[in-house]
Amino acid sequence: MTLDQHSADARREAVTRTAVVGAVLNLVLAAVKIVAGWLGHSQALVADGLHSLSDLLSDALVLIAGRQAHQGPDQEHPYGHARYETVATLALGFLLLAVAIGIGWDAVERLFSPEELLRPDLIALGATLVSILVKEWLYWWTLAHAKRVRSDLLRANAWHHRSDSVSSVVVLVGIAGTMAGLPYLDAIAAVMVALMIAKIAWELGWEAASELVDTGLQGDQLNAVRQTIRSVGGVRDIHMLRTRRLGGQASVDVHVLVDPYVSVSEGHMISVLVERRLKREIDEIADVTVHIDPEDDEHLSACYLLPLRAEALARLASAWSAIPEANERQRVLLHYLDGAIDIEVYFPLAACLRQGADAERLRARLADALADDPLFRGVRVFFGD
Repeated sequence: MTLDQHSADARREAVTRTAVVGAVLNLVLAAVKIVAGWLGHSQALVADGLHSLSDLLSDALVLIAGRQAHQGPDQEHPYGHARYETVATLALGFLLLAVAIGIGWDAVERLFSPEELLRPDLIALGATLVSILVKEWLYWWTLAHAKRVRSDLLRANAWHHRSDSVSSVVVLVGIAGTMAGLPYLDAIAAVMVALMIAKIAWELGWEAASELVDTGLQGDQLNAVRQTIRSVGGVRDIHMLRTRRLGGQASVDVHVLVDPYVSVSEGHMISVLVERRLKREIDEIADVTVHIDPEDDEHLSACYLLPLRAEALARLASAWSAIPEANERQRVLLHYLDGAIDIEVYFPLAACLRQGADAERLRARLADALADDPLFRGVRVFFGD
């Protein structure tokens, strides 16, 4: 099993476990709060119970989306299924917003109808205390799993539990205040619960929507990516850096500037090292694409208009046809730089010794033959076997 497979299995197991445990506890809490709110005459507690009941839907959403999101890449989804988590998080945000509107609407109606105000008792107070303790435990437990497997969906669900805990604290204050002779406080507490739920819904929805439109890494994370790439040996600079989020992970593509005269294999090795170092040092990064550049091509370069190798070699052969030594060349390297072609020509050492030539003299003759051709800029000559 590879490291990536192990990580995916761990994420899937964590999502499943937290969703199932959360669903069971939310079902129990919903029943306790709704019954206790009804028996204890607390509208805020009944509203909080309905909120817990809606959590069952969110737990089911987390479970289904989590299983889909952790499937590997396939022909239709070459980048995997991580965005299922994002879509589920967005749906969770809309669900919470709907719950908030319903709770708030009912509470406001009660505020304007004094005869409908309720007077809660100790049953409601006790049920609220139990809810706070259970939801706080769920928050910390789910958040620990979210951090361990780097899951935004689990982190969102953890904060969902925390919002329940905070809303229950508000309900507790409202119930206690109403029991102390402030009849409006329970309905006001329900309105505050609705506002807090709406705030969480907005934050979850906004973050998920930002990811769906490919919002990239920001601030310190982006600086860390730049510094990590520049720390790789052979990297001169970077440009055209782009990132995007995929579930709890991130994808990076970047153009890396290297020495224009390194070999193709060395350039490839540098790109491999950049990819490995990014994945090793920045946890969120799961996919990296590196484009090796001999020069900064962020803006259109004149090199794109130059002919390819076959045509360039044909022009060289024509220009050097009158130079006998040129016919013994073994290899020609073309370097497309700054709108022109630099040339490296390799000759066998035996030919040099036999003809009594030297590199500089031969280089000058080859360069002179190209003086009238603006395509070529410079010639370097090498002898060896």
